Amino acid sequence: MDQLLQQILGHAKATWQRRWWGVAVAWLVCIVGWTWVMLIPDRYEASARVYVDTQTLLRPLLSGLAVEPNVEQQIKLMTRQLVSRPTLEKVARMTDMDVKAKTAEQTESMLTGLAEKITIADAGRENLYTISYQDANADLAKKVVQSLLTIFVETSLGKTRQDISSSARFIEGQLQDYLQKLNDAESALKEFKQKHIGMMPGQGGDYYTKLAEVSGQLRQAQLDQQEAVNRRDQLKRQLADEEPEITASAAAGADTSEIDGRIQALQKQLDQLRLQYTDLHPDVQSTRRLIEKLEAEKKAELAKRRADPSGSKAQNPVYQQLTISIAEADATVSSLRARVAEYQRRYAELRNASNMIPQVEQEYTQLTRNYDIYKQNYDDLLKRRESVTMSGDVESKTDTVDFRVIDPPFVPSKPAWPNRPLLLSLVTLGGLAAGIAVAFLVSQLRRTVTDRRALRELTGLPLLGAVSRVETDESLRRKRKGLMTYLAALGSLIGAYGAVMILQLLVSRAG
Repeated sequence: MDQLLQQILGHAKATWQRRWWGVAVAWLVCIVGWTWVMLIPDRYEASARVYVDTQTLLRPLLSGLAVEPNVEQQIKLMTRQLVSRPTLEKVARMTDMDVKAKTAEQTESMLTGLAEKITIADAGRENLYTISYQDANADLAKKVVQSLLTIFVETSLGKTRQDISSSARFIEGQLQDYLQKLNDAESALKEFKQKHIGMMPGQGGDYYTKLAEVSGQLRQAQLDQQEAVNRRDQLKRQLADEEPEITASAAAGADTSEIDGRIQALQKQLDQLRLQYTDLHPDVQSTRRLIEKLEAEKKAELAKRRADPSGSKAQNPVYQQLTISIAEADATVSSLRARVAEYQRRYAELRNASNMIPQVEQEYTQLTRNYDIYKQNYDDLLKRRESVTMSGDVESKTDTVDFRVIDPPFVPSKPAWPNRPLLLSLVTLGGLAAGIAVAFLVSQLRRTVTDRRALRELTGLPLLGAVSRVETDESLRRKRKGLMTYLAALGSLIGAYGAVMILQLLVSRAG
């Protein structure tokens, strides 16, 4: 760190010894720079601010009904088009700048300079733009800004109207195409239904559902038929064990056995009544009389049977009942046989149509799917056509964008360029920096030894000693005089800078 400091001090001493080179260069640079700054022509800046209002009252009212163009994007495109070549040529014609351009090169140079000097920028708020232009002629700058403002305001959303018109034509063409497709699909669907009537999906249920239903009905009918046959065969076996006729005594025995059963039941009922009532109770006496009556009938039947010893024949009631039941069972079996045959026929028809019905369903599904797609697209296009029509009416009959000129074109009396005080200060600082750089460069080109360290580093030999210089009064006086002269030269440079600044201030006030 100490070595670096010593090196810096050495360079500073060497530069100080070449200080007059630095003063001369600083004076030269400042004089040339000040002259250039003072000779720079003034440029005046004309500017205007315009606000583009896109939040109109119709926008929320027509939301969802009309097509909403991206107005913000179109406004940004319009701002970029203001510096396009067609717009620049139009501005040149409006401001008579094209009159001065006689050749193609002059015209190209004029348009290039015009584009470079035009500035269009956001003014810090949404949809607020500043249009500015700089030129040595203040009136010309104002005309250019006025022309740009006129073009910006008058360039309405005609492009949007053209887009809406072309979109309407395209949608109308698509509507005609889809209408034809829709009619063709409806005709094909109608012919298909007429050709495959009774086999369409939804007519009596799905095919596989009907097949399963008929199969279940067939199995149930076959089961019912088998049960009916088994019941009939059982009745026939019982009939085979019975005699068609029986003797009268057997019939009478059957009758007396029935009377005995009734007597036994009444006897049990009488026993229950005696547990609750006395023998004089009406119910007890009534039950006794009924038992006595049944016993009398039993005796009469026995007497009648003894009086007919021949044993005449009588029809067996069990046989008759079995015969009737067998006839009913035969009728049931016949009915179930016809039902089974009908279900077998239906099942066979469905099985034979197993390859055709799925194909019909597939074709019908394809036709309906195409028809549904065409119908949906056609309905969507109808809605979009109405929306585009309404959007066209909105664009042609109302103002969806409102241009408001906040600040009309204005040119300040003070030129916008150049900023002479700043440039004069920069030139002065640059002259001083250039003088220091030249002095340092000269010190490096014509190096001198300023101390013992530099001599030792330069020769590489050991330093045995040094002889000090003794300053006389004359040498000291010459040094002080030289220093005063140097400070006077440097101070005169600063004074000249102050004088130039005062002159510039007076000129700007007088202007």
